[in-house]
Amino acid sequence: MRSHLVPAIFLLAGLGAGFGNPASAQQHGAPAPNIAKPNMVLQQVVEGLPKDDKQTVRVMTATFKPGDKTVYHTHRFPVTVYVLEGTFTLELNGRPPLNVKAGEAMVEPPNVPMTGYNRSATEPTKVVIFYVSANDTPFLDLHSH
Repeated sequence: MRSHLVPAIFLLAGLGAGFGNPASAQQHGAPAPNIAKPNMVLQQVVEGLPKDDKQTVRVMTATFKPGDKTVYHTHRFPVTVYVLEGTFTLELNGRPPLNVKAGEAMVEPPNVPMTGYNRSATEPTKVVIFYVSANDTPFLDLHSH
């Protein structure tokens, strides 16, 4: 059960400052403050998260210039990708390409060979990557086609 909560924990970790009790923030006659609320981008049950007592959380950014692609690779644990700008195209081995647009997110499954692309001829693609792994696990493992 605990492993299903790990993605929610790191997605919300940076948002904690805005989640106070609105009643306690109001003072005598003062206007009510604007309360920040999270926007659910993706909620997905995943398999294959590490079960060790401690894990490593990585939050990375990547920019793909027009035509850039990743190496052909796998991940040992699920990887969450959030697209900030452009469109990220992911080709998972044996499946049709997935196009993830700005403001959308997806989870890359563990142990499936894949390549990610920016198929645009003119626009960059910028992504944020969330990866929870067993300690001392590499981010990716290279594969040959």
